[in-house]
Amino acid sequence: MAVKLTLIYANPVDPEEFERRYKEHKQLVAQVPDLLRAEYGKVFPKEDGTPTPRWRTADLYFTDYATAVAAFETEQGGAVARDAFDFATGGVEFLLSDVED
Repeated sequence: MAVKLTLIYANPVDPEEFERRYKEHKQLVAQVPDLLRAEYGKVFPKEDGTPTPRWRTADLYFTDYATAVAAFETEQGGAVARDAFDFATGGVEFLLSDVED
């Protein structure tokens, strides 16, 4: 059974700077050991013009729980987590989930 680590990025203080750093961040993510795949999403703006509830999401897939945890105990995984906290000026949440069919 696969697991995914979902990163949920809140609305940034400076959206342009966030997007610049986010592109660099994706290059770090690609170096995480045992990563099966990564999916990235940008939250649609609200039709009424109010701020989006969150800015972006990233889903990182691994074969199982132990592999995901071990991946983020490596130098590369630690760098991804530190970088996310550094550039996500609005905050970032991490959720580790069981992927169900």
